[in-house]
Amino acid sequence: MARGSMDVATVRVLAARDVTRFFRQPSRVIGALAQPILFWLVIGSGFQGSFRLPGAEGLGYMQYFFPGVVTMVLLFSAIFATITVIEDRKEGFLQCVLAGPGSRLSVVVGKALGASAIALLQASLFLLFAPLAGVTASSLSLPLLLSVMALTALALTAVGVSLAWWVQSSAGYHAVMSLLLIPMWVLSGAMFPVRGAGPVLQALMYVNPMRFAVEGMRRALYGDAVAASVGGAASALVEVGALGLFAVVFFALATVSVSRRP
Repeated sequence: MARGSMDVATVRVLAARDVTRFFRQPSRVIGALAQPILFWLVIGSGFQGSFRLPGAEGLGYMQYFFPGVVTMVLLFSAIFATITVIEDRKEGFLQCVLAGPGSRLSVVVGKALGASAIALLQASLFLLFAPLAGVTASSLSLPLLLSVMALTALALTAVGVSLAWWVQSSAGYHAVMSLLLIPMWVLSGAMFPVRGAGPVLQALMYVNPMRFAVEGMRRALYGDAVAASVGGAASALVEVGALGLFAVVFFALATVSVSRRP
């Protein structure tokens, strides 16, 4: 097998290893639910009485904020899951994988799929609270929701893998990821709509790829009318296409990073 080709067995082992390690750490499982629930309830309740959005008077802040918290769950899950790249490299595990039949592309795909599976699991657990956020069976588009969540998880884990391969310490990785991804989440429309922002923030929000994740989830959970009222993208196709491009670009960057660093 060519060294640049993808080895399915290596991908499967790496992905399964990360998922198994996640379930062997009960604190991570509990934190996956406790942190976003508290975040949603505290901040959502705090802004509930003052939130007014022209054209969407029936939309409370708890409902508006819910898709943003789902995206936050995927974001933090991707950060914590891809930190295993640094740990596995320090322990020599990845060097053993690369010395065997596993190619560098296999490492990228395996780590990204494992981290994405963990992120999707955590987000799915949080989505059990969707009825409390006003999500109904008539407004829910499950295929769109699954598509947006999967593409968002893959894109964010690809970002994590590409950065984790270069950063030497876990503390440095957290600092870099927080500096990069937290502002992206805040400027995604998760906490406040694009329409209410100033000109500079609006420009940053429009070019932010994470905006399409939040808008896509909002459309999938509440329907096209709510998505349009908060200034969302033109259609679900635009949101899914933008997220697909986001994932492809960072998968390519992650593959280049892994290939170029010894």
